[in-house]
Amino acid sequence: MAKKSIIERNKKRERLVAKHAEKRAALKATLANPKTSDEEFFAAQRALSKLPRNSSKVRLRNRCSLTGRPRAYIGKFGLSRLSFRELATTGQLPGVTKASW
Repeated sequence: MAKKSIIERNKKRERLVAKHAEKRAALKATLANPKTSDEEFFAAQRALSKLPRNSSKVRLRNRCSLTGRPRAYIGKFGLSRLSFRELATTGQLPGVTKASW
């Protein structure tokens, strides 16, 4: 189980990303547009740099929703491989069966 402080820090980052997503996307679109004037470009760059660093989506870490484990994350289920295996063998994941051939 991951430390509670690390899990909470990641949740805080998720809230910040959601809060600033629209503003960040608009500023990035301004930067990517080739028709943007130099003044607008640099103003958008300054505004983007003033946003909190943790509002960047790149800083998020995929974590298991049950244990908070950061590694071996299966995105389709939102679980780590250990939690996934445990739930799948007990039949608690609908549509998941053990392969045999």
